[in-house]
Amino acid sequence: MLKTQSESVLNAYEAATYTASSGVELPYRILWPEGYQRDGKQVYPIVLFLHGAGERGNDNQMQLVHGSSLFLEQQAQYPAIVVMPQCEKDDYWAQMIQVSGERCFNFAEIPNPSMGAAMELFDHLMANEAVDPNRVYLMGLSMGGMGTFELLARKPDTFAAAIPICGGTNPALLPIYAGKVPLWIFHGADDQVVKVKQSRRVVEKLEQMGHSPRYTEYPGVKHNSWDNAFAEPKLLEWLFSQHKQ
Repeated sequence: MLKTQSESVLNAYEAATYTASSGVELPYRILWPEGYQRDGKQVYPIVLFLHGAGERGNDNQMQLVHGSSLFLEQQAQYPAIVVMPQCEKDDYWAQMIQVSGERCFNFAEIPNPSMGAAMELFDHLMANEAVDPNRVYLMGLSMGGMGTFELLARKPDTFAAAIPICGGTNPALLPIYAGKVPLWIFHGADDQVVKVKQSRRVVEKLEQMGHSPRYTEYPGVKHNSWDNAFAEPKLLEWLFSQHKQ
């Protein structure tokens, strides 16, 4: 049975659709801070959250399965605009192919349709809402963790911090944003869906470059390491404390 969200979460996250220049219609949900006004007298941090492959579709609900409650429950302490787009069923946030059972990332200039639409949506919100440009954050799990790494390479000067959970990327892309964006990377040591070496090699490459990303690896945890990450008591404190230099 598919896990669904409570009525309180569905009611808290406003449903909308964004039509990209490509014609892609991107469903998304957005959480507004309590008392939010667009007059710009008060600006807020904004978080783009990218879901995993199991939540793809066009029902504009499944993307709320993981992560939505985290921000809603701590909204009073960390008021923020939280954007959760939904990837098309047969699309992926990140560009990758399978070669002999291994994921290979083939970054191209033009993003996948859903990623391109999400980027346009995010640019639109940044330009038209009461957003603090120094507190722009990115987070994703599994397919969304891969999308998080890819989007950092596409928009290296946008984000103040990013949290990729059980994701991966081509380490050759890391110099594009290394040192610009603080990272807290998570993975389960026994993940059989996205193997832990995907995150380990990112961390190793960053350290070779002289950077010190935060990395949390959970022994005995399989693919659902996001449950552990969301339970980290300092997760949102760390995220929202980051500011662009």
